[in-house]
Amino acid sequence: MFIDFFYNLRNANIPVSLREYLTLLEAMDRGLATFDVEQFYYLSRCCLVKDETNLDKFDRVFGTVFKGLESTIDGKTQEIPEDWLRNLAEKHLSEEDKRQIEALGGWEKLMETLKKRLEEQQKRHQGGSKWIGTAGTSPFGAYGYNPEGVRMGQAESRHLRAVKVWDKRVFKNLDDQVELGTRNIKLALRRLRKFARQGAATELDMDDTIRATAKQGWLDVRMVPERHNAAKVLLFLDVGGSMDPHVKVMQELFSAAHSEFKHLEYFYFHNFVYERVWKDNSRRHKDVVNTWDILHTYGSDYKVLFVGDASMSPYEVVYPGGSVEHWNDEAGAVWLERILNIYARSVWINPVPQKWWGNTQSVRMISQLMGDRMYPLNLEGLDGAIKALSR
Repeated sequence: MFIDFFYNLRNANIPVSLREYLTLLEAMDRGLATFDVEQFYYLSRCCLVKDETNLDKFDRVFGTVFKGLESTIDGKTQEIPEDWLRNLAEKHLSEEDKRQIEALGGWEKLMETLKKRLEEQQKRHQGGSKWIGTAGTSPFGAYGYNPEGVRMGQAESRHLRAVKVWDKRVFKNLDDQVELGTRNIKLALRRLRKFARQGAATELDMDDTIRATAKQGWLDVRMVPERHNAAKVLLFLDVGGSMDPHVKVMQELFSAAHSEFKHLEYFYFHNFVYERVWKDNSRRHKDVVNTWDILHTYGSDYKVLFVGDASMSPYEVVYPGGSVEHWNDEAGAVWLERILNIYARSVWINPVPQKWWGNTQSVRMISQLMGDRMYPLNLEGLDGAIKALSR
């Protein structure tokens, strides 16, 4: 595995030498990182990465070679013992079996029942349809099935049915240096331009120079400041979960936007925008940015782009507490409305093909909240989004 790790780093154009690799093995042999993937991550990064510009590439290679999920439970209700959620026998059901399983009947009923289960349950449970456990049809737990439940301690989504996820997940920042696979995204974004001459006079004004020379009778050189794109953009990027399959095209979009707009501010969110967003995914639970601060910092002349698949439980949009990761005191729709009230020129760009939008209730809801200003992440969609922002 360590040899594969070394070769994958080299294939990702990270300049790792054999001497550095042997240093890592020597450190492991001396017990500097034993049986702890987090300790090994920091040790290997210290030994093998010499330039901070390669940190994101290193993280992606590390995540591919050493696949796994941080299983720390991040919640305020009650700690759930790990052995309750140990995956001993994953539940597999036929489509007919799934249709016979009924949901509890709404958000309030689900949360009320979860609280009751936490108070009553005293031991680990596997199978069955009631308790928190694994490999059953209960609404609470992992590796089973329920049409509407709370996923706990499971590495990833399997049926896309959970309305809340009880896990601490770590997302990776997008890399603004990624090489674009196509120039189309960049060319489309270039149409969102508002030119202004800013800074010192460093560019020759040919027309004014000819005019002034003819008038004075001698050479009169006139200079003007260089033209810059003065368009101001706020970019909100959905990361993690159902957005994982779209990482490549998101990298391309982020890289293009970063190079095209001088006045660009970007923020990350997961699924939907609530009272806080963040700038660094590795510190997303500590270094957050209050959405109120954004609304009071950036003027109404900014244009807003939301980028996300808009695929989530409808509760995340319309209910307080609907967020899969924390308890939001106000519904996501309330926060989106506040943003749209200030930034009239706002669009939502969706990487999911448009022909599938009608199959997901939350996509239809968010499109309506956006005033039908939702566009697919393709050339035609970007053209439409840029035109809407330029009006």
